[in-house]
Amino acid sequence: MGTMLYERGIYLNRSFEEVCLADPSLVRGIHREYLEAGSEVITTNSWGAGIPKLRAAGIEDSFEPINRAAAAIARAAIEEAGTGRRVYVAGSIGPLGARIRPLGPLALAAAESFFERQASALASGGVDLIILETFVDVEELLAALRACRRATGLPIIASMTINAEGSSLLGSEPELFTSQIEELAPDAIGLNCSEGPKTMLDAAERMLRVTGLPLCVQPNAGAPANIEGRNIYRTTPSYVAKYAKRMIQAGVRIVGGCCGTTPAHIREIRTEIRALSSSRPPEPVRPSFAAIALAPLALEEKGPWASALARGVFATCLELVPPRGIDLAKTQERASSLKSRGINAINVPDSPRAQAKMSAVAAAAVIQARTGITAIPHITCKDKNLLALQAELLGAHALGIRNLLLVTGDSPSMGSYPDATAVFDIDSIGLCSMVSMLNRGYDLGHNPIGGPTGFCYGVALNPSAINPDRELERFRRKVEAGAEFAITQPIFEAASLFRFLDRLGAKAPIPIIAGIWPLTSLRNAEFMKHEVPGVVVPDSIIDRMTGKETKEAALQEGIAIAREILAAISGSIAGVQISSSPASAFAVLEGICP
Repeated sequence: MGTMLYERGIYLNRSFEEVCLADPSLVRGIHREYLEAGSEVITTNSWGAGIPKLRAAGIEDSFEPINRAAAAIARAAIEEAGTGRRVYVAGSIGPLGARIRPLGPLALAAAESFFERQASALASGGVDLIILETFVDVEELLAALRACRRATGLPIIASMTINAEGSSLLGSEPELFTSQIEELAPDAIGLNCSEGPKTMLDAAERMLRVTGLPLCVQPNAGAPANIEGRNIYRTTPSYVAKYAKRMIQAGVRIVGGCCGTTPAHIREIRTEIRALSSSRPPEPVRPSFAAIALAPLALEEKGPWASALARGVFATCLELVPPRGIDLAKTQERASSLKSRGINAINVPDSPRAQAKMSAVAAAAVIQARTGITAIPHITCKDKNLLALQAELLGAHALGIRNLLLVTGDSPSMGSYPDATAVFDIDSIGLCSMVSMLNRGYDLGHNPIGGPTGFCYGVALNPSAINPDRELERFRRKVEAGAEFAITQPIFEAASLFRFLDRLGAKAPIPIIAGIWPLTSLRNAEFMKHEVPGVVVPDSIIDRMTGKETKEAALQEGIAIAREILAAISGSIAGVQISSSPASAFAVLEGICP
């Protein structure tokens, strides 16, 4: 449907589903073309008509009318076509476009409610069955399946999409996601979209070995080529039909097409398989995946930094920013001096303020290996998609990194390359959940990784946040996702930390490391106040830095302020991270910390 609407001038900046209201005759005409080509099931123009996607398009109020119209238009097309054969209307429901907890902000109950409402709307419009299609995450598909079962007694096809290796786009192997889906007993299990016929057949044969449920396979017409700004699918109808025949012979029960499959493709498929009957696949072997999750390591077993936190030893950490270029000599020299003076760890930010720097993980691994000091690199969500984040985490573990600070990250627009694109597949809460899964021995696709990782992972905390309720809620969700410590934004007012701790209502659930930033000048103080997001510098601090005429006088005042703040809060925190030169850091710590 999307391919056909696109060819008729409905471009990607518009909701395809809204066309059900704006131009129902166009949608009805497309349905008729597929009916005339021989389709026995036509799919409603409602794949993206879930509430979150319509809300993003600014047309949430049209949710019920769009879904009912999508069903009614398909039903009307069948009546007009007068094919003389039984034709079914499948109500199409796609992913919500919002990640579900723990990888995203959407609560599971809310997600299931969205799916339930869409299934109800399609059923009221007159569909014969529901097809849940193009799902990336098996957990979201299972949520949709549960919701649709509550909403309607109609048959349900539950269909995943796969990559070129046959795995889900989150890496789940077809045998695994098939077994997970089968537990909720849909009427058929499916594959659709993303890949062409050969990859789909290869994956289908693997699925048939582990399930006795009917299989529905709808490949794309190959991979699209971008020609003068348009996506053109070049796989021929005869090639797609040849593979449809092979699918039926392998035991697939329902065949069709997804993106790029025009009525010509469907006509050729019908001709090719007209005389076939589906082969009976071998009796499925149902493997057990119940024992994948392993017990994570206890905190005290994860290395010196984690052990110190577990034992309640006051922890000290200094931030060392990676260099812009390839020379780590100065950074390594500083790390060695910190190690010799008893500092527990260094914190290595990842492109702070979106400035281009050496990889935090690479810098941390080299410095840790050469100096022996514990390194805590930042892992940020801004630059990498889910798979790249997982790859970086596995690589960090292989390099000996065991401590991480998980942060959402600064927008590239504020940094060295403002035109660089951000990814933000997930935020820091979702990243915590990802690391938690790795610490239990499996990846995003629930595939075993050969044993549990041993990461001790912390998160950022801003006690001075403009919206304290939101900050508190996010902090609690980070803790629920397994965070084991928190490092605050720079604190320039002890009262802000005390207010946040009071809002917690009890002892902090994880150790809190206070961020302390010794100011170096009035300009530095004004910069922190006005240009660093999330940092609050009271006017009283600005007043104290005003009038310090020499660099030395300003630096000494900044150190004095930092010492006063640290002295005031030291009884309420588990440690301190200082962002400054080693000399200033030791001046702040002198006589205050163990």
